[in-house]
Amino acid sequence: MSIERARLERTLNPGSVVVVGDKGPNFQWLSNLNEFSGPVYSVQVDEKEIASIEQKGYRNFKSITEVPGEVDLVICAVPRQVTPIVVADAIKKGAGGISMFTSGFAETGEPQAAELQRRLVAMCHEAGMPLVGPNCMGVYNRRLGVKFSAMQEKGEGGDVGIVSQSGTHGIGMTLGAQRLGIRVTRTISIGNAAVLNECDYLEYLRDDPDCPVIVMYLEGARDGRRFFNVLRETARRKPVVVWRGGRSRAGARAVRSHTGSLASDLAVWDGLIRQTGAIPAHSIDDAIDTMAALVFTSEPRGRGVALIAMTGGQSVAITDQFERAGFEVPELSARSYKRLAEFFTTIGGSYRNPFDAASTIGRETDNLRKILEILAEDSAIDGGAAIELGARGFEQDPSRLNAQLDLLDRFRERTGLPLIAMMPVGGAMGDAEEAVVKARAAVGARRFPIYPNFERGAAALGRVATYHEFRKSVGARAD
Repeated sequence: MSIERARLERTLNPGSVVVVGDKGPNFQWLSNLNEFSGPVYSVQVDEKEIASIEQKGYRNFKSITEVPGEVDLVICAVPRQVTPIVVADAIKKGAGGISMFTSGFAETGEPQAAELQRRLVAMCHEAGMPLVGPNCMGVYNRRLGVKFSAMQEKGEGGDVGIVSQSGTHGIGMTLGAQRLGIRVTRTISIGNAAVLNECDYLEYLRDDPDCPVIVMYLEGARDGRRFFNVLRETARRKPVVVWRGGRSRAGARAVRSHTGSLASDLAVWDGLIRQTGAIPAHSIDDAIDTMAALVFTSEPRGRGVALIAMTGGQSVAITDQFERAGFEVPELSARSYKRLAEFFTTIGGSYRNPFDAASTIGRETDNLRKILEILAEDSAIDGGAAIELGARGFEQDPSRLNAQLDLLDRFRERTGLPLIAMMPVGGAMGDAEEAVVKARAAVGARRFPIYPNFERGAAALGRVATYHEFRKSVGARAD
């Protein structure tokens, strides 16, 4: 990276922001900064827009160079032909960096547009100016309240850092994670990645202690050899989930017109992910599911899992999915079965593992407590547990679900093993979708991974188990 890290720090963690070219009636970029505690200024030369900007309480200037004090981040939302003026003024002002929403550059395939992008890149490299983008949504910082979507949260703490070539996927992964109770520390939408590429951002997040998990959506690698080396080194220190877009032939064609990337050969890419120890994802659901498992579970000691379902049919379905994901569903010890037989008396129910447990658990939690205590003491269970939860009655009385979560929390604290929950819509308990959505949010708020079906839960935990096995095999260090 030819850009100094201190400049990138100012860009991604700004103390002041200037928005260039925002337009009404919504003034998207200025409005997204309404929770930012530092100074926010506008640069706009269109007299028709200035009055509305000032009515919103923002000071407006005709040039970045007129803005008082130090400028850390410039958000550029001007027509592409004006961008060289904005970059030149930002350089003259000594701004920390630029986030360029403006599109219409190399991704268009037009020679003139590609030449304009090369001109901007040359200007930034000569001045040591970080440029995020162009053709991107830019920078989200949870702690500071710098946003590119009004729905992104402001708050303390952080679990995940996201890098995305697609602004839409950057927003989607951020909001999807938030709904599950995951705190996204920062999201960087990188677009064409013309000055800083995927390696620069990955190196930054590798060294960011507030991002213990990294998730990337990429449509290609600008520097394949460097990316391999940086990804391999990073995955030994913290998990990196990589969702690669453009896996199909038509998708690769779409990639070229989206961010101007060249999608690499699929076999080469899959080999890169496998050799570096990164965690592959093939969709936004994969990425978010894996985030939840990484953030909310601990490292398993093995692959033996306990499965608790609500009916016989569900116990078969959950077993199929977890074995497909590489887990074992072992028989328990004779001592465990003797203890289970004392209270597990449902006709037709089974406690062999998987458990068919709905009637046994019933409307109280004491039998669930007994089951979890027995599982916690059984040495065959070294990979964790998965349980199907129901949402019935949650809206009227959340106490039963909360009591179950208390017991699950006690199990994972006692054992140190992963524990995941699944709550299907219209599953064994026939719960309505609206009730399930609210109940899932409550589970996520208690920092449990929650999935809409067995397949996704098993696959996510399987990817996490494989990652931990990789780290053990290479003797990776934890920061």
